Amino acid sequence: MARSDEQNRQARERAREKILLAAIELFGEKGVAGASIADITRRAGVAQGLANYHFGGKDQLISAVIDRWFEMLFGIPQVPGTPDERLAGIIDGVFMATGFAMPVQRAVLSMQQQPVTHRLFAESEERFGQQATESENIVRELFRERGAADPALEEVMLRSTLEGAIIKYAVYGESFPLEDARRWMHRLYGLPEPTAPLPLDLPPRDEDLRIRAIRAVRSC
Repeated sequence: MARSDEQNRQARERAREKILLAAIELFGEKGVAGASIADITRRAGVAQGLANYHFGGKDQLISAVIDRWFEMLFGIPQVPGTPDERLAGIIDGVFMATGFAMPVQRAVLSMQQQPVTHRLFAESEERFGQQATESENIVRELFRERGAADPALEEVMLRSTLEGAIIKYAVYGESFPLEDARRWMHRLYGLPEPTAPLPLDLPPRDEDLRIRAIRAVRSC
């Protein structure tokens, strides 16, 4: 029995998503230069020609991975409530995304640093420019309501601190104390202590806290 147009569309979407997820995994594991289209389609379990059909080439596939990261970043839900509740929601949302989406975080982190892909990252950032500005303005207004003298600087420093935690978790894996870092940020901004841990499968913190890259290697 022939498939309907809708079934064909769904099959194409599934194949595209498989390729994208395989690219995220392999770019995170091997870097962009170390992962070929053949490697990616083999990991995805699809014909190699489908990568060109859906993305057109490796650069376009890299851009799609970066776009997925921006979609995830700007898809973090906004928590309603007081300025403190909204700030806590932003912090918790970023730490949740860090714990759940480490493959894409690790892949995009390498792309931000490499000259060969920095242009693609900048182009993707430009595509999401309006969303980035709107997101920044939301956070700046939040700090303005909290009485900050320089809301723009507060927004930049919050983003820089959160991005630092993302980078550390990407590099050092489970040896980085993600839950404790989240609680530290709550204290930094004078927010109430969280009543429950994030719903992530995190190992207990080492008593002698030392972050080591070998833990990230072992978790790959």
